[in-house]
Amino acid sequence: VERCMSVMQSGTQMVKLKSGTKGLVRLFYLDEHRTCIRWRPSRKSEKAKIVIDSIYKVTEGRQSEIFHRHAEGSFDPSCCFTIYHGNHMESLDLITSNPEEARTWITGLKYLMAGISDEDSLAKRQRTHDHWVKQTFEEADKNGDGLLNIEEIHQLMHKLNVNLPRRKVRQMFQEADTDENQGTLNFEEFSVFYKMMSLRRDLYLLLLSYSDKKDHLTVEELAQFLRVEQKMNNVTPEYCRDIIEKFEVSEENKKQNVLGIEGFTNFMRSPACDVFNPLHCEVHQDMDQPLCNYFIASSHNTYLTGDQLLSQSRVEMYARVLQDGCRCIEVDCWDGPDGEPVVHHGYTLTSKILFRDVAETINKYAFIKNEFPVILSIENHCSIQQQKKIAQYLKEIFGDKLDLSSVATGDSRQLPSPQNLKGKVLVKGKKLPCSLGADAEEGEVSDEDSADEIEDDCKLKPCYSNGATEHQVESFIRTKLESLMKESQIRDKEDPDSFTVRALLKATHEGLNSNLKQNLDTKEGGKKPHSRSLMGNFGKHKKGGLKYALNTEKFPICFICYTQLSRLARRRKTVKLCRALSDLVVYTNSVAAQDIVDDGSTGNVLSFSETRAHQAVQQKAEQFMLYNQKQLTRVYPSAYRIDSSNFNPLPYWNVGCQLVALNYQSEGRVMQLNEAKFRVNGNCGYVLKPQQMCKGTFNPYSADPLPASPKKQLILKIISGQQLPKPPDSMLGDRGEIIDPFVEVEIIGLPVDCCKDQTRVVDDNGFNPVWEETLTFTVHMPEIALVRFLVWDHDPIGRDFVGQRTLAFSSLVPGYRHVYLEGLTEASLFVHITINEIYGKNKQLIGLRGLFNKNPKHSSAETSGHYVRKRSIGDRILRRTASAPAKGRKKSKMGFLETAEIKDSAS
Repeated sequence: VERCMSVMQSGTQMVKLKSGTKGLVRLFYLDEHRTCIRWRPSRKSEKAKIVIDSIYKVTEGRQSEIFHRHAEGSFDPSCCFTIYHGNHMESLDLITSNPEEARTWITGLKYLMAGISDEDSLAKRQRTHDHWVKQTFEEADKNGDGLLNIEEIHQLMHKLNVNLPRRKVRQMFQEADTDENQGTLNFEEFSVFYKMMSLRRDLYLLLLSYSDKKDHLTVEELAQFLRVEQKMNNVTPEYCRDIIEKFEVSEENKKQNVLGIEGFTNFMRSPACDVFNPLHCEVHQDMDQPLCNYFIASSHNTYLTGDQLLSQSRVEMYARVLQDGCRCIEVDCWDGPDGEPVVHHGYTLTSKILFRDVAETINKYAFIKNEFPVILSIENHCSIQQQKKIAQYLKEIFGDKLDLSSVATGDSRQLPSPQNLKGKVLVKGKKLPCSLGADAEEGEVSDEDSADEIEDDCKLKPCYSNGATEHQVESFIRTKLESLMKESQIRDKEDPDSFTVRALLKATHEGLNSNLKQNLDTKEGGKKPHSRSLMGNFGKHKKGGLKYALNTEKFPICFICYTQLSRLARRRKTVKLCRALSDLVVYTNSVAAQDIVDDGSTGNVLSFSETRAHQAVQQKAEQFMLYNQKQLTRVYPSAYRIDSSNFNPLPYWNVGCQLVALNYQSEGRVMQLNEAKFRVNGNCGYVLKPQQMCKGTFNPYSADPLPASPKKQLILKIISGQQLPKPPDSMLGDRGEIIDPFVEVEIIGLPVDCCKDQTRVVDDNGFNPVWEETLTFTVHMPEIALVRFLVWDHDPIGRDFVGQRTLAFSSLVPGYRHVYLEGLTEASLFVHITINEIYGKNKQLIGLRGLFNKNPKHSSAETSGHYVRKRSIGDRILRRTASAPAKGRKKSKMGFLETAEIKDSAS
């Protein structure tokens, strides 16, 4: 292995294959910290890298789609390999000059990946910190001489958002500069300088308060701190001595069994003091209840890597989502060439992959991370012949995993539990009606599903003429789609409804209309277009939405921008289903739902599009909740979300819908909420619903939905921030202004609990801003509530997103905790968390009243005479901007229905 590492760090010349090009010769090498692969030359310069942590798998030979496209190339398969990485399973396809080099890289990469997966959280935290410090030093070393002078240090201070007087910086520089080479810092000296700069005043004061003003904690004082502040039980002297041994850096202190400030800082920044409960990293909930009592992590159109119209379908997406904890995956099956069924998104230009390859990938990755059952949501559009092939592949590949005869439910009217179904694959699909004779080999079933949601005349059906090739048509549509997507970019990443169908229509009308009118005028010499041309169709209305068609002379292809078109009057279609496929469906019989209908049978899965589910939630929330206590419900995104955006899942979780299917390939707020929800139970894909959702009923939209249950009061003291970077979208990058951060905390759950509050703005300090502000929230149903920490950079005209961390309320741990922002190595918030139980209608029920009480000991600033802190006029003006509200302003709080009404009227 060490030989492999040495070869990889020296670098290897390889050909990098790309679609549509001959391939580029590049030098690929492993960086000295063994954390990422880099290559040169590259226009991306420093950004030309793949982090080892982001690699999902490495495959040998010519297996990837890019290799298949270059089928004419005479590449030796033993010299080829592919690295799949990132959230969209991007592939890096490489060809070495000989098989030995390929084997070296494959072996080395697999070793590095295995090491990372086996690493414990403390080792990973230390490794990423050490790497970050080293990388920071190297990036600051502009001339590459391995030394930093005072000017490079000043530039680094600006990049790290540190606003210290130059005199203070020079003083620390001189203290750290101890070798004979005066005026510069080597890496060891820089590490000392960085520690001096990072000294945490807040942690030092905390240590002094428990150490009787000494600069260290004894074993007894540390035990007292852990019991009183961190609310830990069974704290033994042995446990405290173990902390000192693990985190203390001074050998002198270790001998005396005391914890100094550096050791205390290391301990407080370790996973042991993270805001997330470490017990929730494992499955800890009761897994013996019926399937309908669990929320189940579900994916929509799992095979897609991007949008719903033109993106690539890849089997690797199944590997990725299954390893990320998803337990319900979707497979759209269509007739393929040579009698082989394929998987792709119907009526679009998405690429096709073989069903057999999909099944084999699912079988390989289904139970690597956990053994709880996988639900295979089959959308069947195949002929009888190819349906039989699907059934044959499923039986051959999954074998005993499909055999549910030995699963005991105890009660025939109840669904089995995740525990009883461990290691099993459930096929969700249509089932032949019981009225059909047992000897009938096929029958008719209704054909309504997500792919068929679009009206027939609105499907993308190529009808090329005049010599236009499929490639030309695809290229034409791709250009127009990209134009549409650019014009419909989400302005505020925190607004899940900002990329609405109406926004899409507006962008389409303005973007495509202007672009294509120009094309038509040019081509037709100013002649009026034909009645069936693009311009003739703009603005034509159809019930429930707008329809646009692209019928130009060159490309007579019907390209419809997806809009919400009415299908209520449409005649229900039927399709033929073969017995072999029907018999594989046991507990998950798919029923397309127009309404909530409970026919008393067990094992039906009602499938709703988001629009129908939204109507059901608004009109029959309690009936919906009762149905979900006996059966499964799946809600999937509207087919008109061609950008693969995600709908807000909360209203459906709030009535107990188990299978809320999301586009896992689309990063952003909704997927962050989904990840936080399912991380609460070891990320196994199954989270137990609250008891009140499993028995009885309540109105989720009530102002006091559970009057008999105690509520939880969350008192959050936002103390300070550490190493907050500049916004990722900053135009000037590291050279941009030092940020003015503030923290926003949002509670997400039942409508009555949904609210947000924020701190004041700290000017010119992203490195160690101090807020020392208390935010108080009351939560009626903490079991389903999520808490979202957001850091923003205040701007006179708005705000810029810096980072976030979202957690389940039930995963919060009381005491002094660090909240590490997701995807940012060192950036964190330091907070103190208190959770109280309260009964009855308390005045501090923020969820009802929307009041913001800065100091929990007193009433609000407006009504209390105790509030003495003065603020400058400038401070008051700053706090009354759009992004930083005044102290005492009511929390912004909005239920789901209210939000929807406002959105509609605004549109």
